[in-house]
Amino acid sequence: MKLAWQNIIHDRVRFLVTVLGVSFAVFLMVFQGSLLAGFLQAASKLIDASDFDIWITARGVPAFEFGATLESRVREIAAGVPGVIETGRVCMAFAVYRNPNGKQQIVGLVGADPNIGKHFPVPGLPGSGSVEVISPDAVLYDESNRDQIEVTTLPAEVEINRHRASIERQIQGFGSFLGLSYLFTSYRNATRYISLGPERTMYILLRVGRGYSVSAVQQSLRRRLPEVDILTRQEFAHKSRIYWMIKTGAGGAILTGAVLGFLIGLVVVSQTIYANTMDNIEEYATLKALGASRAFVALIVCTQALICSLVGSIVGLLVVVPLVDYAKSLISWVYIPWWLPVAMIVPSLFMCSLASIASVRSALAVEPGRVFRA
Repeated sequence: MKLAWQNIIHDRVRFLVTVLGVSFAVFLMVFQGSLLAGFLQAASKLIDASDFDIWITARGVPAFEFGATLESRVREIAAGVPGVIETGRVCMAFAVYRNPNGKQQIVGLVGADPNIGKHFPVPGLPGSGSVEVISPDAVLYDESNRDQIEVTTLPAEVEINRHRASIERQIQGFGSFLGLSYLFTSYRNATRYISLGPERTMYILLRVGRGYSVSAVQQSLRRRLPEVDILTRQEFAHKSRIYWMIKTGAGGAILTGAVLGFLIGLVVVSQTIYANTMDNIEEYATLKALGASRAFVALIVCTQALICSLVGSIVGLLVVVPLVDYAKSLISWVYIPWWLPVAMIVPSLFMCSLASIASVRSALAVEPGRVFRA
């Protein structure tokens, strides 16, 4: 370890370049990983926020944002299946929003029954202590969309699809990743805004009672309702995440950035470690002439790479954490899991170990007699 450290700091500029290369690679991997984790979480945020066990959707619905209508009889049939103790409804559609200044924009309108879940954004009467009583025309918006909604005081009178609505308060944690604002209201108001008749619905949610198997109830529902998709909450959330990550290419682009960060670090570290090895090739020849084993020489080169990896990882993590916090103020759905920075140490160590292969081969190939040549 001491010999490896002395070899590294002998050329401090080169050591600094190596550390910066590793730091940049770790920074890019963690930052892109945070974007990907936040993107996937946002893609199923509203599904995960519900308390119900089963979602019924129209056949082939790929994600929450692209729901299709169902006949209301589906809810009645589902409610009669043994094990189903409660039903709820959710709808989502794109609508035209007009702010108090007359400016128009497209928004995502989400409506839900009050029993969908305590974490699901459903407006209730202020001070009621419950969301069971729905205030007329009430609409909520996420604080990350404050600039797009453009309301200065609350409540604010607005229009949604030429219907009167009232922006009453803002919420947190439900920012949109689509580039447009989400508005949340009651299911009753949402059906009026999007002209969804009483004979139609969009998403039907079912709660399974204790003592009943969710999978067994799911199979019973599929036998009675073969024309619709019946998914558990986890299955529908996973389906939405896969759609946005793979089918749209958005997740792939973010993942590509993380891979590029790894490759950039690999190239920088590989070139630097190799150059450092070649500069000290006489020292390796001397060690072999003194009887050093091949394993000992290889260990020195790998130790140099691992030292660069550890120092670079620490610097990269110290930089990325405050920058991700700053990014959250610009992109509300960015999310950095606690394990992500720690997990990035492993690929950085692997990256530096991989980068040292060419250097190890050069060090092992040097002839011991080289040191005695004039």
